[in-house]
Amino acid sequence: MSDWTDLCRLMCADGADRPVARNAAGEVVTLGSLRLAAGAWQATFAAQPGQAVALHFEDTLDFSAALFGAWHAGKIAYLPGELTAATLQALGTQVAGLASDAAEDFALPRLRSSPAAEPLPVLPLNPQAEQLVLFTSGSTGEPQAITKRLDQLFVEVAAQQQAFGARAGQAEVLGTVSHQHIYGLLFRVLWPLASGRLLHARRLAYIEDLPVALRALPNTALLIGSPAHLKRLPPALPDDSFTARVALVFSSGGPLPDDALPDCRRLFGQAPIEVYGSSETGGIAWRQRSGEVHSPVWRALPGVAWRVDGERLQVSSAHLAEAGWQDSEDRVRASDEGFELLGRLDRVLKIEGKRVSLQAIEQALLATEWLAELRVLVLPGLREQLAVVGVPTEAGWALHAQQGRAAMAEALRRQLQPLLETMTLPRRWRFVSHLPANAQGKTTAQALQALFDPRRPAMQVLSQSATEATLRIWPDATLPQFDGHFSGHPVLPGVAQVEWALLFAQELFGLPGALRALEALKFQQVIRPGQALQMQLTMQAAQGKLVFKLESDSGPHASGRVLFELPAAEATA
Repeated sequence: MSDWTDLCRLMCADGADRPVARNAAGEVVTLGSLRLAAGAWQATFAAQPGQAVALHFEDTLDFSAALFGAWHAGKIAYLPGELTAATLQALGTQVAGLASDAAEDFALPRLRSSPAAEPLPVLPLNPQAEQLVLFTSGSTGEPQAITKRLDQLFVEVAAQQQAFGARAGQAEVLGTVSHQHIYGLLFRVLWPLASGRLLHARRLAYIEDLPVALRALPNTALLIGSPAHLKRLPPALPDDSFTARVALVFSSGGPLPDDALPDCRRLFGQAPIEVYGSSETGGIAWRQRSGEVHSPVWRALPGVAWRVDGERLQVSSAHLAEAGWQDSEDRVRASDEGFELLGRLDRVLKIEGKRVSLQAIEQALLATEWLAELRVLVLPGLREQLAVVGVPTEAGWALHAQQGRAAMAEALRRQLQPLLETMTLPRRWRFVSHLPANAQGKTTAQALQALFDPRRPAMQVLSQSATEATLRIWPDATLPQFDGHFSGHPVLPGVAQVEWALLFAQELFGLPGALRALEALKFQQVIRPGQALQMQLTMQAAQGKLVFKLESDSGPHASGRVLFELPAAEATA
């Protein structure tokens, strides 16, 4: 059993020599070193006006120091999920500045750690203080801010230890999810710090990074994952012998599909522990489908009570902001061992004054066997309209290739005509290889809406690794890039081809920095509307370089390299 530390006293209790983390270089970091870093942030935050600061870090160890520094400075820590312009604009009126390890410059004042000449006094944290603001994933609209007391977080961490601690042992904590959201914060930061397990500073952006990380460990590991990663496991990894070194696998942020379980068992030797909850409620229940795939029963976490009102799940726990029973928006059915999730209650909306069931639309479209997964959303505008983002099956992609996007969308619309009035039928369609997911594995409304940019071509991911991807692209004649190039004989401008390489590299890999230069550009053949293309992308992030090629059945069309500005530390490494 791990040694337990009261998180309220983490920065002022004994045990400075206790190992708490591995930094990005894999070196062990002690609690004493973490306290020094947190003290530097405490001094910085204490000197700021106002009651709140924003934190956004990729490095989990640096984030932990900044978080406890903010709390001990008496500040409210805002944790934005992403550093978008809209998010920063909204935060600008609420926080004194942004502490971050991002290389970009932002509109908010940048705060940097600076130890005071005399260390500030460090007293135990007040568990009743409201010192954290998280944001919902924004899967159905704009992210909503949620304020948490420290005791809500710390009690939930104790529940995790009670439920899983004995099985976790002294395993080190690796994760594919970000700590900027409630699940990653609890499982990758607070639980390790409280339980004496080493947290890892570096997030595993790709599951292919796991074998390398495990081979460097002298211990077993906990993998904190999400369906976004676990449902896309590769057929094989470079070294399957690491599976015995994964003590437990966790998944949260959405349902894990049944068909992901065989690959999880093959690669990890076990099914993941799935955790059900939300940013508002905290953790509610868990399950591990160790037997039959269709094992739907969820068991409440320690300290969580539940009941069913009609079909609505109600919960009561110390993870909630207020005592008493709170309604959820989930339909459930009680069983002897727990409850089964039946779907959402809040999936009815109005379009043109007519009630529309999103669940009925999804069920009808999935029944066609052309779509494996989809999201229905409302696109804003003078006239609201339904839109569908779908992940085609093999049969669906074959239909898309043979007849095109418009014909496939019309075929799917016909399947909905018995259910919906004409004015409420989806008007916009996008077909993608997988739903966009952020670092938490969540599909946000903002990311879905971005797919409807009129300048974006239809695209399918044929293959992808941590550094390379092969895509199929259909440059439809309706794309605005063809306008004016040229009358009667439209061709795709070279600048649009480079833009597409950057767009899809950003979505698949993330760009390592600001654009610096283009080199070795070649445009061998023109691209005409409707000409199916294949794009190859190779991201060399350490060198700040993206290599792209565009080809078709007619041969090569374009190629080149995009160079990026790297942070000074990386550029000189």
